[in-house]
Amino acid sequence: MTSRILLVDDHKIVRDGIKSLLSEEADMEVVGEADNGREAVLLARRLRPDLVVMDVSMPELNGIEATRQILSEMDGVKVLALSMHREPRFVAGILEAGAKGYLVKDCTANELTSVIRLVAQGKTFLSPEVTDMVVKGFVGRLGEDVSHPPASVLSPREREVLQLLAEGRKVKDVAEELHLGVKTVETHRRNLMEKLGIDNLVDLIRYALREGVTSLDDWLAY
Repeated sequence: MTSRILLVDDHKIVRDGIKSLLSEEADMEVVGEADNGREAVLLARRLRPDLVVMDVSMPELNGIEATRQILSEMDGVKVLALSMHREPRFVAGILEAGAKGYLVKDCTANELTSVIRLVAQGKTFLSPEVTDMVVKGFVGRLGEDVSHPPASVLSPREREVLQLLAEGRKVKDVAEELHLGVKTVETHRRNLMEKLGIDNLVDLIRYALREGVTSLDDWLAY
């Protein structure tokens, strides 16, 4: 049985490389490509892939939120995270969103195809490089004095607004990106900051970076 695969990564050279690799596998077919999480959600709705190979840190909508949205709408879709990030917050974030596996980008071609097959079968996989970090990260959380709640307390729309604001977008730009009114975005901003107990943009950016909502690379891009 052939697995229909959607590739999601904001670097075209990465998508091209994976697509070329998978084209040689008789049981895999790349049916679509997206360069950000928002496009990934739209393509997943239209293409109904069996499996999504998902980058974690992307502009506009990150892989964690894209995974959460895709899996909330579509039964049977599997998500494999493929990322350069090894920090527990990224790994735990996308696993909590529903991804079945997490593979770091310095894996070999054989490792990638093997893990795709495992995840397509519904099995779970974690790169050895991140397994210990994830365990230590979860243990560390137990002893933390958490001053702000996790991003999961926010609504999907609030998380989208949070990412865009943390990337340095102005309210009017966020409104245009999400096809919302400026006042609506301002309301979302006010609500999410109240929920998180944050009252300034600097702390909001710091929070988004810590929670893996955005990355330093995405923030510096704007």
